[in-house]
Formats: sequence, structure tokens, C-alpha cells
Amino acid sequence: MDLPDNLIELQRTADEEGRKIEHLDDGDRERQRSIWFDAAARVQEAVTRYAEENGLDSYDVEKRLRQVTRHPPRAEG
Repeated sequence: MDLPDNLIELQRTADEEGRKIEHLDDGDRERQRSIWFDAAARVQEAVTRYAEENGLDSYDVEKRLRQVTRHPPRAEG
């Protein structure tokens, strides 16, 4: 399943926002957690919309999106 670039970019952004939490103190961590949750909600909305528009199961779209963004295929050679 090929996914649109905007969906991949939304997921990568949400993942990056989540990684930022690890390096912050408590006050900043809570603010960053809110940013991360908002980014993740945008991904979820986009996945749901994409799945509905293309007659796909949103679980399958989300699973594929995570595979593409978190475990990209290695270049051969």
C-alpha cells in the first residue's frame, strides 16, 4: 500500500515531537507532551480520513504508516 507523502510527514513529525520529551525537565516535558498529543491526533485524523476516502481499513493504514516511517527498508548493496 502506497501512502501519500503528507501522511508520512505527519507521522514523522509526531514521532519527532514524542522523542523530544526524553530530554526535557518536568515543566517543559508536560508542554512538549501536549504538543506531541496534538501532532498524534492530527495523524489519527488524517489516517481515518485517508482510509475512508480510499475504502481501506484504518488499522491497516496506520500499521503500514508506522512500518514506513519507523522501519524503512534498507538500501541494498
